[in-house]
Parts: sequence; C-alpha cells; structure tokens
Amino acid sequence: MKRRQILAAAGVGLAATALAGCNKEAETAAKPQQGGGGGETFNWKMVTSWPKNFPGVGVGAERFATLVNEMSNGRLKVKVYAAGELVPALEVFDAVSRGTAEMGHGAPYYWKGKVPAAQFFCALPFGPNAQEMNAWLHRGGGMQLWEEVYKPFGVLPMACGATGVQTAGWFNKEINGVDDFNGLKMRTPGLGGEVLTKMGGTVVNMPAGEIFTALQTGAIDATEWIGPYNDQALGLHKAAKYYYTPGWQEPNVTFELDINIKAWETLPADLQAIVRAAARDVNADMLDDYNARNMEAMEQLKAEGVEVRRLPDEVLTKLKGVAAEVVDAAAAADPAATKVWAQQRAYLDRLYEYAEMNEKDIYNIRG
Repeated sequence: MKRRQILAAAGVGLAATALAGCNKEAETAAKPQQGGGGGETFNWKMVTSWPKNFPGVGVGAERFATLVNEMSNGRLKVKVYAAGELVPALEVFDAVSRGTAEMGHGAPYYWKGKVPAAQFFCALPFGPNAQEMNAWLHRGGGMQLWEEVYKPFGVLPMACGATGVQTAGWFNKEINGVDDFNGLKMRTPGLGGEVLTKMGGTVVNMPAGEIFTALQTGAIDATEWIGPYNDQALGLHKAAKYYYTPGWQEPNVTFELDINIKAWETLPADLQAIVRAAARDVNADMLDDYNARNMEAMEQLKAEGVEVRRLPDEVLTKLKGVAAEVVDAAAAADPAATKVWAQQRAYLDRLYEYAEMNEKDIYNIRG
C-alpha cells in the first residue's frame, strides 16, 4: 500500500511538472520574440522638409515611420515632425548632423551650400530618370560614394523616395523664346536653378508652404515644385496661368533618409536591417504613387481649363547646352563632386546608350 501511494504521488508530481512546462512554452510563444538588442526600445525623432502629411513626400515619410514601427514590433518608434515643427524645412541635414534629431527626410540639393556634391545624388538637369538614378545608386556604386561624401558630417544617407519626371513649372508670363528668361524670378532649386541664373533669371528658394503666396502676390514670376499631383495640392493652378513641360531641370528627384551615424551605431543589426528595408520600400512606393497620381491630377487640371504648354525646341536646346556647362562647373568646383560626377557620368553614359537603342524606340513606336 505504501509503495503504491509513493508511486501515485510521484506520478501526480511528474504530470504537474509537465503541465507547467507546457504552459510556460505556450506563454513564451504568445510573447513577441526579442531581437539581438535584448529587447531594448528606441524612440527616435525624424524631421522633414515637408508640410504635415503632404501628398507624396510627406506621406512617404509617414509611411517609413509606420513600417519601421510595425516591423520592429515597437522596438524602434519613429515620430515624424513636419517642416517647422522642430526645425525649418531647409535645416534637416544640419539637425541630423548635430544630433538634434536621429533621422531626417529631405532632398539632397537643399544642402548644396554645405555639401556641394549632395546635388549629384538628387537631380541633374537633362539627367537620369528615376530608374537610371536607382540603378546607379544601388548597382553602380552610387550609394558607396554618397556615404563617403556624408560621413564627415556624421550622417548616413539612404535613398528614400523618387518623383519621376517632373514638369517645367508654372509661369505668369509666356515663354516663347530664350529672351523670356531675362529678369524672370523663379523658385527652382539645385543645378536647375543655376541654369536659370545663367539664362538671365533670378532664383528665389523657399519651402513648399510659401510658394503659393509668393506666386500669387508677384514676389516670383514662376515656380516649379514637383508635378501635377503636388502642384494641385498646393493650388498653384489658381496662382499662375501657364503650365509648361517637360521637366528639363529635374527628370527625377531622389529624396533621402538621413541618419545620425552615432545613433545608427546604437541600433542592433536586426533594427538596422529593418530601417534599410523600410527605406527601400518607400523609395519604390513613392515613385509608384507619383506615376499614378500625376496622371490623374493632370487630367483634372486640364478639365479645369489649365493651359498646358510645351517649351519651344529653341528654348530646350539652349537650356540643354547651358545645363552641361553648369553641371561640369559645379563638379569642378568641389573635389568630392569631381569624384562623384566622373564615376556617375561614366555609368550614366552606359545606361543612356542602352535606353537609346531599346527603350526610346518603344516609346516612339508606342506613341
């Protein structure tokens, strides 16, 4: 009897132990799995050059933050600040460099005064479209050069959005010939702005939120922002009479995610991988968004009576010649830009040759 009681008690004990083990396994499976950072969480600020939730660029920045938050299961939380909420629109790079914010989202040519080579990673007049720029950055050595250029400022760049081909902009005076650029006051950044200056115009740079009023009041005669999708959102069609194409000054603009290098180095490897994946996702998704929405917005603008015109061939030919001089001069004026442009131009020449013998024919025949 005593032996049977001992065995029975032992059996109950074993069953209880097994049951406890099963419950513990189920509880562990139900909990979020912790990554290489030992479960540490990070709360980061991301400053941007855009109005809050602005179509395309602003929404893209918010999408990046949402993706990172979701993929990291809350271990890396990114709070997005619109232009002016924490720092002015054109001071994003400085804020990230100083560590005021861990991240930033903007356009590289906004800080060309501090980093002259930055504009070569953004937009070139009569230069690469989005597909060609992405090919150079991610398969042609461009990203390595970009990181090298930004490293002295303590900033790690990543491509994080693209516009595709833009428009030439909104004008309150007709452009019938080269002389019509004389005295023209226009909001247009980057190397395209330098071309306008050489054509006799005056560049007036300002963030998105100030463009409509400046155009409406006559503080500027013309502006380009991005394209129909964003231009319609800003109401530019209510402040200018003529809408010109094509976007010679910006066949594409690549936007960047800036990360403070010291902050970046505190992240475990899995969170770094999540950030990179989210940036690549937004880089592609934003281009899809612009391609779809630009078409829709242009249809709506035409339906509202907007006069869309093509710049005359004489004007485009002159702009192209001046642009070549401006780009070469900008590259020659800065050692880092010289290195970037030499490598970039060689790679783009190969891409252009392929496009010329293949893609161009398809567009022409299809059209």
